[in-house]
Formats: sequence, structure tokens, C-alpha cells
Amino acid sequence: MASGQQIAVKNLSAFLAWASSRSDEDFREYVHRGKLNRSEIAAECGFGKSALGQNPSIKSALEALERNLREGGILPPLTEAPADAEQPMRDREAKQRRQDGQRLNSLEQENAALRTELAQAKAMLERYKLLASFMEETGRLPR
Repeated sequence: MASGQQIAVKNLSAFLAWASSRSDEDFREYVHRGKLNRSEIAAECGFGKSALGQNPSIKSALEALERNLREGGILPPLTEAPADAEQPMRDREAKQRRQDGQRLNSLEQENAALRTELAQAKAMLERYKLLASFMEETGRLPR
């Protein structure tokens, strides 16, 4: 079984071989959010994505490659965000508001259906009250 250092050397040689076999046009296909897509690189080199960050040799080679691609205009220039700029916060209550809105909508529909049913029941009650009073007075059922 190979030691960690041997695996690191093997991974570095795989990365360097991968990088040297690509043209500038090939690198354009790997651009994602202003950097090279680490997942695709790791998959094509045959090692885990973590090797790109944990292996110092690969990490420095990747940074040098990206620096050269930036100078060549393949990658966009790095922009640094001001330190005091607020990062957009994820709206944590959005899911709850959406669920509340859906629940409110279903309750409103149910309320409207119950109001209609109540109106029909009241109309039937009035009819039967009229029939009951007629039967009390006459003692017979109207036709």
C-alpha cells in the first residue's frame, strides 16, 4: 500500500498532466464563479476534491494555473469585497411565511365553503319552521 506522500506525488503528477493537456479554450469550459471548477478537475484527475486543498503542491500549482489564466484573460479578475460590506443573509422565515400563506389560503377556502353551507342550512331551517307551524295549526301535512 502506498504512503500518503506517494499518493500526494501521484496526485500532483496527475494534476500537472491534466493541466498541460488542456488548451486555453478547454479551460474556458471549466470556469465556474470566476474560478476553475474544482469538482470537475478532481474527477478528471482521478482523486478527491479535498486533494486540491489539502495537498500543498497541488494547491500552489492550481493557484499558479489560475493566476496565469487570469493574466491571459481566460478567467475574470479577482474582485475583493469590502470588509465592512454586509453579506446577504438567508431569509430564515421565508419557508414559514410560505407555509403560513398556504395555510391561510386553505382556511379562507374552507371558510367560504362553510359559509355557503350555513346559508343553505338556514334556508332549509326556515322552510321546515314554516312546515312545522302549518302542521301545528292544521294537524295535517301540506301537499
